[in-house]
Amino acid sequence: MERDNIMLSFKGNVTSELLTPVLQIMESKMEKLNEPSKIKKKVYNILVEALQNLYHHLDKQPDTAPQGHNTVIFMIGKTEEAYSIFTGNYISNENAGKLKNRIEKINSLEPDELKAYYKEVLNNGMMSDKGGGGLGMIDIARKSGQRLDFDFQRVDEKFSFYSLNINIPQ
Repeated sequence: MERDNIMLSFKGNVTSELLTPVLQIMESKMEKLNEPSKIKKKVYNILVEALQNLYHHLDKQPDTAPQGHNTVIFMIGKTEEAYSIFTGNYISNENAGKLKNRIEKINSLEPDELKAYYKEVLNNGMMSDKGGGGLGMIDIARKSGQRLDFDFQRVDEKFSFYSLNINIPQ
């Protein structure tokens, strides 16, 4: 982990009680690194969105799901060029297709189009079954200024493992 510049790593069940300590740890680590406030704010805000996505949008698996399918992972790393936030969780294949389409749409937009799309989603009032309108992913792309690097690895006929790697240039 030190060789790969991993500052924080977690594997387990994500709870609302976990989110605040993780954010506090990262805030403290960035303080010790004397990061400029602009970088701290950007990393912190993107991390909040990424963790909220894990918490709110994790497909709750039935008791019959294979062991570990309620588990998430996330890592936060730093190089001289960028911070990297990696998240991963299991997702139903049905929802994987929808999410892939949404991320591909976000990745296809230029910054000004992304801003307009954000406003459109915000104003149309449509909410997903998880309570969000998809603003989190749009916000991550906007704040990072980068395309969303994602992957879906099919696990079986019901589930895929979804990973998202967010790069935040310094």
